[in-house]
Amino acid sequence: MSASLAPECSERKERYDTCFINWYSEKYLRGSTEPSKECEELFKEYKTCLNKALKEKGIYNMIEDARKTSPNGGGGGVRA
Repeated sequence: MSASLAPECSERKERYDTCFINWYSEKYLRGSTEPSKECEELFKEYKTCLNKALKEKGIYNMIEDARKTSPNGGGGGVRA
């Protein structure tokens, strides 16, 4: 697992990564495709923290602008 782009969000990212890896190895690879509600909540917490940090650093708007002008219209990518 890697650190978050925003150091203040690294703990949240680590908790989400751990949850996802556990769900993936213990559920998904054994045939269950039902998403983990716990992991979804942890991801929302991390996403909120990351978006706040990106806005404070003036990066968020640049990312949104790049999504709008991308060849695929900003779709299909992972949204932070």
